[in-house]
Amino acid sequence: MRIVHYINQFYAGYGGEEKADLRPEKRDGPVGPGAALSTALGGAGQVVGTVVCGDSYFNENLETATPEVLEMISSFSPDLVIVGPAFNAGRYGMACGAVAKAVDEKLGIPVVGGLYEENPGLEIYKRHGYFVPTGNSAATMRKAVPDIAAIVKKLINGEAVTEGFFEKGLRTNYFAKKRGSTRAVDMLLMKIAGEDFTTEYPMPVFDRVPPGPAIADMSKARIALVSSGGPVPKGNPDRIESSSASKYGKYSLTGIDVFTPENGETAHGGYDPVYANQALDRVLPVDVVKEMVAAGEIGSLHEYWYSTVGNGTAVADSKKFATAIAQELLGDNVSCVILTST
Repeated sequence: MRIVHYINQFYAGYGGEEKADLRPEKRDGPVGPGAALSTALGGAGQVVGTVVCGDSYFNENLETATPEVLEMISSFSPDLVIVGPAFNAGRYGMACGAVAKAVDEKLGIPVVGGLYEENPGLEIYKRHGYFVPTGNSAATMRKAVPDIAAIVKKLINGEAVTEGFFEKGLRTNYFAKKRGSTRAVDMLLMKIAGEDFTTEYPMPVFDRVPPGPAIADMSKARIALVSSGGPVPKGNPDRIESSSASKYGKYSLTGIDVFTPENGETAHGGYDPVYANQALDRVLPVDVVKEMVAAGEIGSLHEYWYSTVGNGTAVADSKKFATAIAQELLGDNVSCVILTST
């Protein structure tokens, strides 16, 4: 079986963020983790080619990069495609998922990959491939490779693949013996009685964060502005990604009483940016907060604002950003934060 492997710039040996704008390219044979995959396959399949693309380039040029990558994959006449593993790297996971979708829909051949359970690419693209669960980082590569190879071997041998990957979430029609309302009441009665039951629709589990104590006197409070709506100085100096952000920015409010098209814009790619770019105060209310400071309703405004993009950004990265920002704000004696989205 002919296999093509899709990887990003880091695993191809080009580098990290400084090379994330790498355009798509292809190479013969395995590259990077592809060598380990070839060994794990033990001759059952051959990695005949590798397609490489920078994470930023792919996600920022989705409409052109996807067909370009697909054409390169097709040129190897593959029977199967492996993407990643991307672990919890958000932009890499989104790229792997988009490639899986294109291969599934355009080429109609199997796709196997590896993603961490919180990678945003999983929820969006899981139906387009067999994505095995991986650890949070590349430190778990040694476990991910044999898990991916095990599914590839089953596909090569024509065996049914029923476990070892995230459920694809595809809906199927069937006739139940009892109608939904009856089943729901049955489950409720079992729950009331303390009996075990299996829900038909598991709900996601979210963090529960207890709210902080109320501010007793806002006229003495020091307020900071933080946003996941992507508000950045004009030109986006830190090149915060439009989706699956890998960083946040810290910017000075000195001399800014109101945002204009000349001094601010949004980096966010998940909503129409027109009105935000016209007046960024719609996303980050600097104008109103400074008016309230001048009126004595708020004690002071912190001299910096913090910004990132929530669009497709991994939960783990969001927690990392939050921890770093919170520590800085605590050190600057900030009383509370106005946190805005889109």
